[in-house]
Amino acid sequence: MSGLSSRADKSLLGAWWWSIDRWTLAALTILMLCGILLVSAASPSVAERIGLPPFYFVVRHLVFLVPAAGMMLAASMLPRKMLWRTASLTLLISMVLMLCAVFFGPEIKGATRWVHIFGFSLQPSEFAKPAFAVTAAWLMARHQDQGEGQFPGHLLALGLFGMVLGLLLLQPDLGMSLVISAIWGVQVFLAGLPMIWVFVLGGLGVAGLFSAYMFFPHVSSRIDRFLDPASGDNYQVQKSLDAFASGGLFGTGPGHGQVKMNLPDAHADFIFAVAGEEMGLLAALFLVGMFAFVILRSLWRTAQSEDLFVVLAAGGLLTQFALQSLIHMGSSLQLLPAKGMTLPFISYGGSSLLALGLGMGMLLSLTRKRQQLSSGTMWRGFSLREGRGV
Repeated sequence: MSGLSSRADKSLLGAWWWSIDRWTLAALTILMLCGILLVSAASPSVAERIGLPPFYFVVRHLVFLVPAAGMMLAASMLPRKMLWRTASLTLLISMVLMLCAVFFGPEIKGATRWVHIFGFSLQPSEFAKPAFAVTAAWLMARHQDQGEGQFPGHLLALGLFGMVLGLLLLQPDLGMSLVISAIWGVQVFLAGLPMIWVFVLGGLGVAGLFSAYMFFPHVSSRIDRFLDPASGDNYQVQKSLDAFASGGLFGTGPGHGQVKMNLPDAHADFIFAVAGEEMGLLAALFLVGMFAFVILRSLWRTAQSEDLFVVLAAGGLLTQFALQSLIHMGSSLQLLPAKGMTLPFISYGGSSLLALGLGMGMLLSLTRKRQQLSSGTMWRGFSLREGRGV
């Protein structure tokens, strides 16, 4: 045998192919293909409603999906040292662009989250999520490898978290702030830091949500409408529920949905409702199963590593992926307060696609076999203070 068909192939591509988690790679590819199908079904009505060519969003989705897939494959080939260096550089650039967005970006729906680069609108905070997860993981792992007093990794990671969170609140983007906080909280727990940190972070999270409810009118409005749908405009969520009811078990068929015609963000924030209407309950459950497979499979691969950096970085990336999926689906089904957030690799959104490609590529690199123990020993939860140097 030769080439990729042989495990003896020592080329870069051959080593990558035999060490990568091909099942997770296949599941992510299926999600991308489902995204093309659903954007093609959901976006023409949205484009025509705002005076654009019918397949405007489909073309742009493909334009961003191709480099996103390329970024995922390229990142999956990176060695561990290049991973945290790439993440650190990406985070630095993202933070600078987030600051530019706050002061110079256009205001859209009361928020300044976008910058214009080479004719494209870019949301820098999307890239900050995976970059922060990997950078914070490296800082905490380096701290525990060097020992107390040698490298202040925990304090540096805390300071980094505070800066990213502050920039997000200036925009403001509370949904993204929640995701970043969840990433940080999970990594603190996995790093085995004193439980007081967990309780303090939990308390700060509750206080933050209460403050957001009290001082941000759009947040209090969304929560009030979630608790009492009759208290305000609940149009999009109600149409989303109507779409699921219309689709039934097997759906109306691709392109035959009617409720989606009146769903303003059918191609982005409520694309899961289009899946429910046109593909039916079984297809919606299939999508849920694909997301669950990626998460559980990656957790299983991560559990075979005793490298603290791998555990923390993969845990942070999976937290982002899982929470983003949960918020999108929960909002569509009125199980959570409505929050505009894309469904990974499914929704239309250039910044989201590119950032997810980078993040999932990093996850694939972290879970490659070369970073696992040959004996398959399970990592010892949050007692991994002896994690190998990074």
